[in-house]
Amino acid sequence: MEENQKRLEEKIGKVPEIFKELKETDPDLYARVMGLDQMIWADGALSRQTKKIIAIAIAASLRDEHAVRAQMAGAGKLGVAKEEIEEGLRVAFLLAGMPAYVYGKTALEEYLGDRPRK
Repeated sequence: MEENQKRLEEKIGKVPEIFKELKETDPDLYARVMGLDQMIWADGALSRQTKKIIAIAIAASLRDEHAVRAQMAGAGKLGVAKEEIEEGLRVAFLLAGMPAYVYGKTALEEYLGDRPRK
């Protein structure tokens, strides 16, 4: 696996096949996407962990199964606590409604349910 893809996998948990294919089919676009990815996920005013919680809440709001799975995997690697994700899902519930909360909560239990509390 290419170095940029390894870093992306460390951040999000699983690299979508489209990124692997994009490197071959459109190297310029691939380089730009990977550069943007590095910039977005870098620690800044928000930590990578906080950004991961936001990403999970957005993915749950969109009910995007692949994105929720990938972001949950990445959250686990970053040491994000189950309770932190739960709180982020409550914000999604407030703004996006019950389906977003239920979708995210179901994924949380599936992926991080047995994880010890911080």
